[in-house]
Amino acid sequence: MAQHQQRDPGPRTGMSRRRMVAAATIAPLLAAAAAGVGARYTGTTKERSRELIRPVPTALSDWKGVAEALGRTGDMKRNLMYHTGFARRDLAVFSHGVHVKPALALASHMAFVRYADGGTMVMGDMVVIEAELQGFVDVLHRQGIEQTALHKHLLAQSPDVWWVHVHAHGHDPVALAHSLRAALDRTGTPPPGQAPPPAVPRPVDLDTAGIDAALGVRGSVDDGIYKSLFVRRETVSDGDLILPPGLGSTTALNWQPLGGGRAAVSGDCCLVAEEVQDALGALRRAGAELVELHHHGLRDEPRLFFAHFWAVGDALKLARGLRSAVAATNVRPLTED
Repeated sequence: MAQHQQRDPGPRTGMSRRRMVAAATIAPLLAAAAAGVGARYTGTTKERSRELIRPVPTALSDWKGVAEALGRTGDMKRNLMYHTGFARRDLAVFSHGVHVKPALALASHMAFVRYADGGTMVMGDMVVIEAELQGFVDVLHRQGIEQTALHKHLLAQSPDVWWVHVHAHGHDPVALAHSLRAALDRTGTPPPGQAPPPAVPRPVDLDTAGIDAALGVRGSVDDGIYKSLFVRRETVSDGDLILPPGLGSTTALNWQPLGGGRAAVSGDCCLVAEEVQDALGALRRAGAELVELHHHGLRDEPRLFFAHFWAVGDALKLARGLRSAVAATNVRPLTED
């Protein structure tokens, strides 16, 4: 009887493949850990830890080319941001019977920041009327300027006004400024030399000391509007770029005097997800009307939400009530120095 030779099965290929797949999966993680990179899990998206790039101090003279491109001279904020404002003094906007002053809710803003890698980021919030909106965003697209939010700051208003958040990054800040100027010129924003002059500075007809005490922050006057500002305590980044305090992470309460101790308040609270419901409830209890809840950026971390609101009434009573909305968030007072 012939004896059958037992066949050598050789390596168990099924087990071997599983081990190979496991090794291939684990190897990058071990290499990253050895290099001090590591992996983390945020929300539902796996991200690699990365080294964030910090903003660097600049002076007004560093932005001369940007000022020429925009046609306006800006100012420095905390030695890190070159800021330029564009008040829509050409508009007569009414909301709920209140004639809205430009500094309350009708001023466009751009802020340029230089970074340690030599790049420049610009963020802005631009005011356009509805008839200007589509042409404005078309120019932004052609110029490579991102739109990161499109929304309202006011409830009923006449004429219809929209706010467009813009964002760009590059190594030529003057080119960025020219691109933004091209879009701005598609609006009725008064050009340099044609804008009506700002109102003559005078004391704001409000108990500003009482507002400060109620909110726990020292405010400042801007073109007849009293402003109370707070900023997130966390380090906030946009992609790989750390945002300076006051850029993209600000809670702002703007107070327009109406006489007799009354004020119209246009504001927005900067929130993380866990704070949203408590803050919205506090705003309503304070007598504020909710206008919008949305993001301003596309790549911020932590992910930030902004709740825009409107209120009219006794200024001190509103300030005491709004304090609870501010207290529901992880912010600190911000001074405009």
